[in-house]
Amino acid sequence: MSHNGTSLSPVFVIDRNESKPLHRQVYDGYREAILRGDLVPGQKVPSSRELASEIRVSRFPVLHAYAQLLAEGFFESQVGSGTFVSAALPEQVTPSDSRHTEDAEHAPSGHRPMAARNRLYPAFARDSHLRTGGSFGLHQPACDQFPFNIWSGLVSRHSRNPWSTSLQRVDPMGLYRFRQELCRHLRTARSVKCDPEQIMIVSGSQQALDITARVILDPGDAVLVEEPGYNLQRTLLEAAGCRLKLVPVDEQGMDIARAPRCEGVKAAFVTPSHQFPLGSTMSATRRLHLLNWAQREGAWIVEDDYDSDFRFDARPIASLQGLDVNARVIYIGTFSKILFPSLRIGYLVIPRDLVGHFEAVRYATDIFPPYLYQEALADFMEFGHLARYVRKMRRIYGERRNALIESIHAEFGDFFQVHGSSAGMHVSVTLPDGFNDVEISARASSERLVLWPLSRYYTGEHPRHGFVLGFGATPTQHIPSAIKRLHTLILGPARDSAFDYAARNLTVADHLSLESRAS
Repeated sequence: MSHNGTSLSPVFVIDRNESKPLHRQVYDGYREAILRGDLVPGQKVPSSRELASEIRVSRFPVLHAYAQLLAEGFFESQVGSGTFVSAALPEQVTPSDSRHTEDAEHAPSGHRPMAARNRLYPAFARDSHLRTGGSFGLHQPACDQFPFNIWSGLVSRHSRNPWSTSLQRVDPMGLYRFRQELCRHLRTARSVKCDPEQIMIVSGSQQALDITARVILDPGDAVLVEEPGYNLQRTLLEAAGCRLKLVPVDEQGMDIARAPRCEGVKAAFVTPSHQFPLGSTMSATRRLHLLNWAQREGAWIVEDDYDSDFRFDARPIASLQGLDVNARVIYIGTFSKILFPSLRIGYLVIPRDLVGHFEAVRYATDIFPPYLYQEALADFMEFGHLARYVRKMRRIYGERRNALIESIHAEFGDFFQVHGSSAGMHVSVTLPDGFNDVEISARASSERLVLWPLSRYYTGEHPRHGFVLGFGATPTQHIPSAIKRLHTLILGPARDSAFDYAARNLTVADHLSLESRAS
């Protein structure tokens, strides 16, 4: 690997009061940087004259140190080009055992205070089998279908000739032009009641939840959350010191009538249009009961509308916020599911009397969101690209949903119970008693399957076991073979005689009809 274009010196201190000669200090600084891997084979180093000027010593100690490093093979000289870290050195010079020894010798000592709430955050599983490639990955849209030729043109245009306000304007709420376009979209597509002044642009729905918690919640407050529900939401609320009260979810969504009796509940966090992870849609009756509860208790409702644009058998369900006549709903949305996750653009629709409080928290914690992608996305919406893309993806995701349901019934019959197939980019399936979804999930990567255990989304003592199967990034033609591998993983290649073989021939319409009657 060549790093010839990089000419950097490692950071080391020259101490003129030290007994060690200057040339030895320079030599040791470079040698240790190479052994640590800070300087890599083929990387260019400054000329002796440049380094001497930089560290403010005469050139002779530097020449002496370079000569020693050349003699020992750490450096190599190329006539007319300069001096480089030797390309013959391996990329990782320092053996692992010596690194561990050095780390042990320089381990921090003494009391190292940490916040108690830090223990409430689970460690990020960087190498988890749930983040490897494979069929049924969750929260993964079909990025290969996105019109990157159009998108890159919009981003390039605003990069080449940006507005001065986009470079220098500081607005905690975000780019006003983008908020205008987003406001029109939300009014039309989601029946959200809002003006651009109520919309705050954030870095995804997780930041929206964090800012909301900072504004409306104090440590010790009780909040209602769905059971099962979104793990990161619960982690954030627990870290804020809140007491979580679990409300069961069924085919009609959260049932506020079954909420635990508790004084002083401050807020309810819900996913009414497509409950996560079970996928149910909150009925109109329960929506009105929830709104009445919030007004009666003086509480807030936080509506997370994370993937409601993709509904397959009817028009998208109107937002809960659109039914609210008392400004009790704080509405959260994101473009991560519609477009692609790394875009990191989400939004809040804030009740008017809370806007100033949200602005204050946003400015103190994050100042304002980046403007470049907001400019591009504003154009993407204004020119009609977003509406066309959503229509296209609704058709593609509908085909993938159909293939998944048909394949599940063809392979498993009534072994699985399927939930939440009318919208979004995932369905949930529940297992019969006696199966452990976490154990099956751990084995699934060997079959190129990414199975998110349903039980992980429960906090109570009696979780249901099953899987949350994302189909957004799994092509239609790959789904039948992936379900066959899932069957082999769970039950082996032989068919179970206890299966209801008639159920294998259910069409998607039959399945949805049964699911509708069950709800």
